[in-house]
Amino acid sequence: MRGNVSYSGVWEWGDVDKAFAEADHVVKISELHFDRFNSTPLETNGALVEYNRGIGQWTITCNNQFPGFAAIMMAPALRVRTNKLRLITQDIGGAFGNKITTHPQLVALCLLARKLGRAVQWTEWRTDFHQSMSHGNERWFFDTEVAVMADGTMTAFRTTALDDAGAYLRYEPLGGVIWSQVAPGMYGWRNIRLDFTQVMTNKAPCSPNRGYSRMQQLWLTERIVDIVAHELGFDRVELRKRNYVQPEQMPYETPNGCVYDSGDYPKALDVVLDLIRYDTIEERRQEAASRGKLLGFGIGSTLDSGTNNFGQSQLVNPELQFSGNNEVATAKLDFFGEIVITLGTVPQGQGHETTAAQIAAGILGCDVDIVEVRAGHDDYWNSHAGFSGTYASQFAVTGLGAVKGAAEELAHQMKTLASMVFQCSVDDIELAEGFARIKGNPEAALPFMALGAIPNMNNAGFPIDPPPMNARFVFRPQFEVPDKEKKFGNLTLTYSMQIHACVVEVDPETGVYEIVDYAAVDDCGVRVNPQIVEGQVMGATAQAIGAAMFEVFAYDDEGNLLTPNFYDYHVPHTLDMPPLKTGAIETPSPFTSLGTKGMGEGGGGGIHCVNAALQDALMTSGRAIVTSSHNPYHRVWEMLHDPERSREKVEVMSK
Repeated sequence: MRGNVSYSGVWEWGDVDKAFAEADHVVKISELHFDRFNSTPLETNGALVEYNRGIGQWTITCNNQFPGFAAIMMAPALRVRTNKLRLITQDIGGAFGNKITTHPQLVALCLLARKLGRAVQWTEWRTDFHQSMSHGNERWFFDTEVAVMADGTMTAFRTTALDDAGAYLRYEPLGGVIWSQVAPGMYGWRNIRLDFTQVMTNKAPCSPNRGYSRMQQLWLTERIVDIVAHELGFDRVELRKRNYVQPEQMPYETPNGCVYDSGDYPKALDVVLDLIRYDTIEERRQEAASRGKLLGFGIGSTLDSGTNNFGQSQLVNPELQFSGNNEVATAKLDFFGEIVITLGTVPQGQGHETTAAQIAAGILGCDVDIVEVRAGHDDYWNSHAGFSGTYASQFAVTGLGAVKGAAEELAHQMKTLASMVFQCSVDDIELAEGFARIKGNPEAALPFMALGAIPNMNNAGFPIDPPPMNARFVFRPQFEVPDKEKKFGNLTLTYSMQIHACVVEVDPETGVYEIVDYAAVDDCGVRVNPQIVEGQVMGATAQAIGAAMFEVFAYDDEGNLLTPNFYDYHVPHTLDMPPLKTGAIETPSPFTSLGTKGMGEGGGGGIHCVNAALQDALMTSGRAIVTSSHNPYHRVWEMLHDPERSREKVEVMSK
């Protein structure tokens, strides 16, 4: 394809033209814009690379968050086999997706280390990161149209999307079309058409960014709902409840073949409304008005589609031989009775060690204190696969699914060995309190230390080989390859949900506003560790507020980045955060071994709830329409003083 277009295609499901012909109202929105920002980690990228000329192998100690895939990308560039690349990661600090795309830098370091005959170290500077490492996709939606029935049922929408991928393609255009995982959002639209084009520009390249490409799409669906309510006079809460996918429809197949595994969206909305004290909004609005402030309330609903089916890549490139997903874990009983778990995942603050130890200890009937979890990737360990890493909210599904499988296999080996010693059936053995013992006779028991010693140090005299006390398990979701012609198929395994709500107060003289109340409710299936989940919600909320109020990668007319460091690019700190209330519901996934879903990429809901609250606050001051995801104070001031400029972008046609 010539020029700067990296991808262009139409994605259509259902009978869009029929739905619009039958609609009672058509709401038209000429332009919406999702601004460029990123979930900026405090820790930048870095690597230490050593080359062993004797065996022709590189050792790469780095903070790449997808090392299993990095080796697949790097080896052809270096013209070697993947076994010549030993990638090592430990706790890599913040990442949020953008530490996936360091392949070019790591390849350059490998070449330098080989040429110089010495170790090479690289640490990225903040300005390097802002100018060239990764931004979140910037996206425009042009000529969006929504088909609405008289009772508020939304039956179809169509839009033309333009995605700015920046100067170089990394995961693009695949990243740009990951929105298809959540094309209808949390709503029951059966008729959708998106004319999607992605282009390259002289801005920084794009990368995965907490809710990669889905954040933009879900923001679109939420903007549609609020603008429809705004223009046609529907209550925003009731409009959502009418159009949400209902709990009795779960598992729910979307028009493009994705399968929402479980959820109760109306219930979650009720919980968040209760937390935010929605029944007092009008009273609080009047109180704010007495102080000269405009008060607004907003909602943001978002799906966190997790555990990718990489067959999605074939919808963009039919020749690409990627599909499915998998992850690996090992579990062994050490000589002195300690359980050792190794992971192929890459921790970045989510508590992989804690939750993996919890799962293993529960299965093996022991205290978590004797479970040692070796988190982090090392190609020398037999605990990784081609898709190993941490991304796309998959650890709770694939990572813990692999831990569960490995622990269950180890438990079977331990019971088998105990049954050989006691000369009884395996079914007569239980694991409890750090012992393998005969059920109903707890005095007939072997401590874990004995079980670890027998096959490794005291195995003489056994008529058959004792179990090795060492298990490896590969967790593989049951994915099918999508239909490349129809662009149809299940693109991820789980669909967790977050609903955010907030209250803002706006100073009508200056446009300065403050978030005075905030609530977030999540459903990530079974919560293995609720405290860790709550931390993920808090992190996503902080990043959402940053994107809505402060964070933007702005360029001047000559292409110069105006926010190259933290002096100009304001990441929210503690004093910027409002009081935060959290709640949760649990609808276990029927498709995962633990009932878990992914968690942590729900920032899009937070961005929208701030946008929606601003639009609500401006209702009595010109009825401006919020058309951008990023609304700093000066933009709010402009909407206050020229509301018609935004209102010109919306038109309603009714029969």
